[in-house]
Amino acid sequence: MPQIQLTPAQRKEYRAQAHHLAPVVFIGNDGLSEAVAREADHALKAHGLIKIRVFSDDRVAREGMLQALADQLNAAPIQHIGKLLVLWRPMPEKAKDADDDRGAAPREVKVLKFSSRGGQRPQVKTVRVLGNQRLTPGGTVKRAKVLKKSVKKSQLG
Repeated sequence: MPQIQLTPAQRKEYRAQAHHLAPVVFIGNDGLSEAVAREADHALKAHGLIKIRVFSDDRVAREGMLQALADQLNAAPIQHIGKLLVLWRPMPEKAKDADDDRGAAPREVKVLKFSSRGGQRPQVKTVRVLGNQRLTPGGTVKRAKVLKKSVKKSQLG
């Protein structure tokens, strides 16, 4: 797979974002293995922008690892500084569940009613609030107002 090409301005922006990141993938003495590539792929799917730490003193080998990972994972190499490699890949769109379009579920809310006399305990009352309702500061439940259609829109259809 070919790696993603970025403009210098985009690369600069991703470098700035990666500055505060901690490495999430580590490449040890075994070098670039299938397990390392798999973990880097999972990290790219989860985060989009990742840092990889390489425990090797050979700069040429680290540069080769960066290019190999970028080609293998269809990612853009952002930076190679010291023993840190930075890769970026756009995050995939998450599948939206059918339940996401639903309104708010009913919820149980505890309402405290304090008495006018100071020495008594407050009354605790549990109120069920539906998705189209709201709780006022006084502790009463109010329904959402029904939006009225305008005269012009009701005549059209």
